[in-house]
Amino acid sequence: MRNVIQSVVLLLAAVLRSKTGAVEVIYAQVGETATLKAPGDISQTEYVYWHFEREDGLQLAWRNNMRGSGTTSVGPWKDRLSLSDISLIIKDIQQNDFGTFLLKRTGDHRLTTYKLLKLTVSVNPPSPLLPGESLSLSCSTQTLPGLKGPEIQWLNPSGGKDKKSQGSITVRATSQENGQWTCVVTYDKKEKKAIVSVTVLDLSPAPLHPQYTSKSCPLTIPCSLPAHISWDQLKAKEIQDVRWHFVPESDLIPQSLFSLSLEDPLTWKADQNRGLRPVPDPKKKDLSLTRNRGTEEDEGDYVCALVFKNGVTLNRTVHVKVLQIIASPGTELISGQQLNLTCSTDHPLPSDLQLKWFPPEQSSLSSLTSDHHLAHLTIPEVGTGDGGKWRCELWQSNARLTSAEITLKIEPKMSSWMLVVICSVTVIVILLLILAFILYRRRQQKMTHLRRRLCKCKTPKPKGFYRT
Repeated sequence: MRNVIQSVVLLLAAVLRSKTGAVEVIYAQVGETATLKAPGDISQTEYVYWHFEREDGLQLAWRNNMRGSGTTSVGPWKDRLSLSDISLIIKDIQQNDFGTFLLKRTGDHRLTTYKLLKLTVSVNPPSPLLPGESLSLSCSTQTLPGLKGPEIQWLNPSGGKDKKSQGSITVRATSQENGQWTCVVTYDKKEKKAIVSVTVLDLSPAPLHPQYTSKSCPLTIPCSLPAHISWDQLKAKEIQDVRWHFVPESDLIPQSLFSLSLEDPLTWKADQNRGLRPVPDPKKKDLSLTRNRGTEEDEGDYVCALVFKNGVTLNRTVHVKVLQIIASPGTELISGQQLNLTCSTDHPLPSDLQLKWFPPEQSSLSSLTSDHHLAHLTIPEVGTGDGGKWRCELWQSNARLTSAEITLKIEPKMSSWMLVVICSVTVIVILLLILAFILYRRRQQKMTHLRRRLCKCKTPKPKGFYRT
């Protein structure tokens, strides 16, 4: 019995198509604009009428052989219909607009049938979401008896297709799910796309490479909220804390640096700043830390974290490396000594990074700069021209990441005549000291002898008046 009913339905559909021609199916959402495109073989001398639901139903629009045209102003259709040549345009589609539209032409009395079907997309729960929460996307359409349903597929924000189901999918929210999801409805080789936006709260991605700094360059440790996320959304999801931690490279013990008071206005509080300072006005969603000059103690991992009431923690870790130049045996040398310069961090550099040395202009190596991309430089014998500021730059492709500087002081080598002069001066100084000592001793002896001659009494009386 069921097979008989299906056969009758298919037969009636076939009869309807033979009389009216193929059925044109259009999918649309409530609030959208739909265009019912008229066949291209209608002549300019034909009268054309648009009807709703039945051939003798409500007349929506018309066009005569003088190219005069008009649309109905009845009830809910008022101001929402227009004609583009002969095609019917429906603006701000309402729930009751979905149904059958008929295009009647007086030339051969043919009818063209259009089925405007409702397309519904939904997101559950509504945005915004926290990473890890369950996200359900649904896309469905009206169906017609006797007509095959459309093919439905979801495209994620990166454009990839989800082949798990037809119309409904469930995923775990991550930053990759953030953005525009597209439901693609395909029928009779024609596509209709419906877009929904999904917002997943998260921090901006951390840098792919470590942040490099030196004693010669400023340091910025980036952390920020993406442009599409607001503080109001974070507060609606019951954010409890925004905090910076530092894990030194040396002892691996976390240190609390800053915490953000979420009261209005947003204010940073320092636990221990280590010379760092937050970027002013966190309301602009920039949570970065800065310093005018890097130090060796800056090396380590910096963690920017958002903590929510439900236990979810969003964090980004920024690795900081310090580039420095080490001179051996030191920065003060004598002309002719061997000098070893090393430009590096505490760890080997990745293969995509390159070092460039920049000696002082008067150095003998200044013309060979392009050949010195190694971390170590050896100068067998330094000259006075090698003294001054040396710079080592760290590059990735065409971008300079940071640079380090060191100042060398090169004293000229002492020649034999300089040694003679120095020795002569030393001898003269010693002789002068001896002569001064002899003269001093002689003067002391003369003073002693003079005092003995003036006083010959064994018990001299002091001066004054005495009684007799």
